[in-house]
Amino acid sequence: MGSRIVEVRTFPLRYPTVGRFKFFEVPPGVPKGRPTVLVKITTDDGAVGWGQSVPSQKWSYETLETVQTTIDHHLVHELIGRDPFDIETIEAAMSATIAPSFSTGQPICKAGIDLALFDLTGRLLGQSPQTRWQRQGRDRIQLSWTLNPRTLDEIEALVEQGRSRGYRNFNVKVAPDPEFDLELCRQVKRLVPEGFLWADANGGYDEETALEVAPKLADLGVPVLEQPLPANRLRGYRRLKEQGALPIIMDEGILSTVELEEFLALGLLDGVAMKPARCGGLTEARRQVELLLDRGLMFLGSGLCDPDVSLAASLALYGCYELAYPAALNGPQFLEGSILKEPFKVVDGHLAVPTGPGLGVEVDEAKLAGPWP
Repeated sequence: MGSRIVEVRTFPLRYPTVGRFKFFEVPPGVPKGRPTVLVKITTDDGAVGWGQSVPSQKWSYETLETVQTTIDHHLVHELIGRDPFDIETIEAAMSATIAPSFSTGQPICKAGIDLALFDLTGRLLGQSPQTRWQRQGRDRIQLSWTLNPRTLDEIEALVEQGRSRGYRNFNVKVAPDPEFDLELCRQVKRLVPEGFLWADANGGYDEETALEVAPKLADLGVPVLEQPLPANRLRGYRRLKEQGALPIIMDEGILSTVELEEFLALGLLDGVAMKPARCGGLTEARRQVELLLDRGLMFLGSGLCDPDVSLAASLALYGCYELAYPAALNGPQFLEGSILKEPFKVVDGHLAVPTGPGLGVEVDEAKLAGPWP
């Protein structure tokens, strides 16, 4: 008999934030910081794997509290005694325990488990993601600097902040005000004419506004429009796709390969902004990337302001599958502190892809016992 899971532990953490990111703004009295739940899985032979869930209640319905209680009170019981390599059976057990609604139930929570299992099994095999997937890919990922200014007067200084740290490409948060959004993109293109500029609406437009603004964004040189409508406005996505002004990229609406297949068959999108943290982890994210590449569709790399372990997973996926565009991995932009022995460092607007076994990073467990930033 091979290794068996004997313990699953969770560690709630809040990373201090820097600058302004609209998804982390909270009213007085609410704890500040970027909430995460670190997951540690141990086997009977002493092997350990680390994962990380990155909930954001302004982006999805999952919170730090729901992630931790779901793992501790429900998913742990499905994991103890199992073979960590039997991912298919574990996926089915987690889905039976925390059922789907339209798609995967609590995917951000389950991503922490999936990453910990990937890290654990990679360490048992002594294999990096590159070796395991037999894909050498890229050794570093070019990043995109995120802009979400309150006023147009802030744009130039925010762009300069990114440029001073080596960034040459920018992604902007748009919606619901098309007049503001168009001027924002116009100014960014003026300041960084050669940079890749990607507009993300996070589902904030209505159909009429999205149809109006897409051709104008295209005229300004914006190459893609991400999640222009709420994820359930399928007829609106079809009309935007038929309009053809810009490639339409989905994000929030894609949790599993099942709906990705359906949405492609219905002609609703041109690609996906991938986030392993959003869709239950690397196992499912890799399926989706391979489907997109097989169909010749766009695969963008994004994140949920991922720190540390979750960031390592995204870098592994995007590096191995040779991401062709700058990645909107903005954890290093908006977060402080690290629980890694060797924290990630942005160099000339790039992050190195880890190459060690598992996820390729080492958690400093001593930092979990006290003030760690």
